[in-house]
Amino acid sequence: MTETLTSPGRDTAEAPYRWRWLALLVILAGEIMDMLDALITNIAAPTIRAELGGSAATIQWLAAGYTLSMAVGLITGGRLGDLYGRRRIFLIGAAGFTAGSLLCGVAVSPGMLIGARAMQGLFGALMLPQGIGMIKQMFAAKEMGAAFAMFGPVMGLSSVGGPVLAGWLIDADLFGTGWRMIFLINLPLGIAAVLAGLKFLPAGRAEHASRLDLTGAALASLGAGLLIYPLVQGREHDWPLWTFLMMAASLAVWGVFTWYEIRKQRAGGDPLIVPSLFRKRAFTGGLVVGLVFFSGMAGIALVLALFFQLGLGYSPLKAGLAQIPWSAGIIIGFGAMQAVQRFGRKVIHAGAVIMAAGIAGLYATLQYAGTDVTPWQLIPALTVTGIGMGLLMGPFFDTVLAGVEPAETGSAGGTLTAVQQLGSALGAAVLGTIFFGLLGGHVAAAADDGAPALRRDLAAASVPAALRDGIVAGLRDCGHDRATAKDAAAVPASCHRLQDAVEGAVAAAPASAPAVQKAVAAAGEHSAKVGFSDAMKTTLGVEIGILGLTFLATFLLPMHARPEEETA
Repeated sequence: MTETLTSPGRDTAEAPYRWRWLALLVILAGEIMDMLDALITNIAAPTIRAELGGSAATIQWLAAGYTLSMAVGLITGGRLGDLYGRRRIFLIGAAGFTAGSLLCGVAVSPGMLIGARAMQGLFGALMLPQGIGMIKQMFAAKEMGAAFAMFGPVMGLSSVGGPVLAGWLIDADLFGTGWRMIFLINLPLGIAAVLAGLKFLPAGRAEHASRLDLTGAALASLGAGLLIYPLVQGREHDWPLWTFLMMAASLAVWGVFTWYEIRKQRAGGDPLIVPSLFRKRAFTGGLVVGLVFFSGMAGIALVLALFFQLGLGYSPLKAGLAQIPWSAGIIIGFGAMQAVQRFGRKVIHAGAVIMAAGIAGLYATLQYAGTDVTPWQLIPALTVTGIGMGLLMGPFFDTVLAGVEPAETGSAGGTLTAVQQLGSALGAAVLGTIFFGLLGGHVAAAADDGAPALRRDLAAASVPAALRDGIVAGLRDCGHDRATAKDAAAVPASCHRLQDAVEGAVAAAPASAPAVQKAVAAAGEHSAKVGFSDAMKTTLGVEIGILGLTFLATFLLPMHARPEEETA
């Protein structure tokens, strides 16, 4: 029989819940499923599209369908836990998420797969916000910091480990499933979470909740949709006017939502987001820090995965394995955080500085090693980056949520998780736009730098001067157009012109055909790698700036999570 806890007017129960640590593992299993599924399509999308087909937008919507549906439902999902019981809503969410994973794994068309991804997101929006409320319900104050601290490394490891797992599963092709196993792997984890949740999660509901604020839920969903949709689709369409109009409309909707929620509370109603949350320095500061940090974390994870595969030519497995030092660093950072957590906010500051140092080290490694950089050379910088992330994320959730009251936990959980999703979408949009916006120009510039060497090689192969000029110009245009193409499978017209120029040179000097083709292929590969490397280095510079903003935003947080820790 599952125990029932109530905690009227307090942060925690009178006595800590007996199964609290096992229940925490169940909650963390839900977090792991979410983080893995939010990122695995970064690695798997090209393979999925090659099998199922679809337009270039298919790759974008594999991630966007999940992010958008989850962001729309998160705030409402948190309040549903207050109303109908956090255990019940968590189990419904976990079961639905698992069923959505099964549908993803057996999808036979792009539309079915994208629809199943949206289903995952909607049920994830029910599952994820409940963990915060249950932790505050189960744990005594002295243990709560350790419980919340587990979220940081679990989320960090999942965000970095997701690509590793996806790459390995795709290459392993277990039972002939190929990419499908990246979704089917959720089945044992999800089933175990549901069964363990039935046994170990506490029952009960918030005593202060009355009924769902349907008008507030509709406004929040509309505001989230108007903001997230243009963020995840804007880069794909070169940021047309409608994307900015939607974001402006979102701000207007959130303004109406704020007015309505304050009015509802003053009238004695039960608002979707409890306005008193925003009078807490830790919570409001935490939303700002979370938005900035998760933007940087999600954005750099996406760009790094693309750089490894498209820029350096790594296989999905090799791209995933290259990030293992990052995961190892997170574990080290979390362990170090346990020893220094008494320093409170200073630990988060130190994490931001160390993570920025790791990113700077990654920049220096690319600058030193050039286009032939190996995963071994990236180990020191990625490890330092992970250590900083572990230090930063370890105390973050406890610091932000320690002062949240029982009546506010549903709102707090949904709002904080929604901000994480918004940050992830914003980071992918901003850093992805910067990276791909720079890529074409850098590839073209690299082709220009390599033009004298290509001309010498073509001259040595007896290619006439006029034809040499055509090949050099064609290589530059083809490299630029491939780097900026919306559809990676389509061959730009400039590349067809390059091929015609090469065939003309071969016809003029048939005996030199192998030398001509080798010279053009080598020059094209070199300019692409240099272009990707230069674009990546600029993006790393932007990431350092985002971590600098995270450092500054951290001053919005209180020095310690709890007043009694000030003198500890």
